[in-house]
Amino acid sequence: MAKENKSAGQKLADKLCFNPKNCWEDLTADREKEVEKFAGDYKLFLDSGKTERECTAAALKLLVKHGFVDIETLESPKLKTGMKVFQNIRDKALIFAVIGKRPPAEGCNILGAHIDSPRLDLKQNPLYEDSEMALFDTHYYGGIKKYQWTAIPLAMHGLFISEDGKKVEVNIGEEKDDPVFTITDLLPHLAREQMQKKAFEAVEGEDLDVLAGSRPYNDKEVKEKVKLRLLSLLHKKFGMREQDFASAEIEFVPAFGARDLGLDRSMIGAYGHDDRCCAWPALMALAALAPEKEKTARTAVCYLSDKEETGSAGNTGAMSKGFENFMAALCAGTGAGTEAELRRCLSRSAMLSTDVSAAFDPTYAAVFDKKNASFLGKGLVLIKYTGSGGKYGASDANAEFCAKVQALMNRNKINWQFGELGKVDKGGGGTIALHAANLGIEVLDCGIPVLSMHSPFEVISKIDLYTAYQGYLAFLREDFGAAGS
Repeated sequence: MAKENKSAGQKLADKLCFNPKNCWEDLTADREKEVEKFAGDYKLFLDSGKTERECTAAALKLLVKHGFVDIETLESPKLKTGMKVFQNIRDKALIFAVIGKRPPAEGCNILGAHIDSPRLDLKQNPLYEDSEMALFDTHYYGGIKKYQWTAIPLAMHGLFISEDGKKVEVNIGEEKDDPVFTITDLLPHLAREQMQKKAFEAVEGEDLDVLAGSRPYNDKEVKEKVKLRLLSLLHKKFGMREQDFASAEIEFVPAFGARDLGLDRSMIGAYGHDDRCCAWPALMALAALAPEKEKTARTAVCYLSDKEETGSAGNTGAMSKGFENFMAALCAGTGAGTEAELRRCLSRSAMLSTDVSAAFDPTYAAVFDKKNASFLGKGLVLIKYTGSGGKYGASDANAEFCAKVQALMNRNKINWQFGELGKVDKGGGGTIALHAANLGIEVLDCGIPVLSMHSPFEVISKIDLYTAYQGYLAFLREDFGAAGS
């Protein structure tokens, strides 16, 4: 083949301009099989983990399979190079690590994602009867468009604590023969006033009541027969009483599973991509480290947090001491048990906040700055800053760390692109990066572009999912030096 002749200007453009390629281009047949296998495993993970508790359980199962042990069960507090440890935080968040050749006090490489997603939570006293129909009263969790949650099949997930103190899991609506639930919507024939409202007001939060039943209990003396029938069914199946709702954690999520999307099967449509499409490759990247074959220079850590969608508060969120406690245990287990040594560990650590970005959507192009938007199929998104308005609530990574991450992605031939949530003053959002930065950790947001974010059916590209795995694995193996310099 004749050598391509390029003009001087074209050669200069190739050298100086940054033009992210579509990751599907030049993909070998073998690599395409890897992408499909990875996507298939991810869909199974999504379907088995629609809540933060279920995600934690699924991740723990995988970690144990890969040889990780509970740090709290170790007979000796000493940690040695190559050891794999985890800590389960109240069954709703998870931190795990592979100890590197250097002690953790010299800095760790950390991946941080969240495993909670927008949903509908039951109120403490949720079950009521009206017009001979039984309904569950809910309080939405996280940022949602409320109208998107009407007239779709919903499943009931969660747990309650029985009278004798046992945890009883509830899961109705996922099996083929299970009943499902729904939130009714107004027929268009009678919705003239509703459709004249702003979208934010078309469905009120107090109207997100889940239809649960309509068959009465067979007893003429009972006043609320339909409600009683539902309580009797819940008691028969789970041993549940009405007062158990007060302490229960029961959530309603979409009842459908993850599916290939598009004639070319290039995408995945599912509930909960935000942020499980980043949590999964982060989990798999750390699980893929094989200390018996390769010993990373720095300790590799993965943090799967809860409560991000509501501000990361609470004792399982990123604002809690859970992460710091685990890092302190790593330091103490390798002979650096003082508060000062923990603080040095954190200040020397490097972290990718593995959270999603808004993919450019041509249907809604007006809210995006196309020059700074991320696109489906073009790989990992490096987001220097988040926040809203004048970068309020942002974690704004410094130039030095951004350059290091870009360089390691380039060296490892990982496709990456710029990213920003949208046009200035059109909205905004944040991640757990802010809380990591407050601890002195070098942190950069690095995730996957998502269409229809926070909807019951979000969309990602399979190739972006696999590219994230490659990028996260390369990051964990990177040697940032003894002081993270």
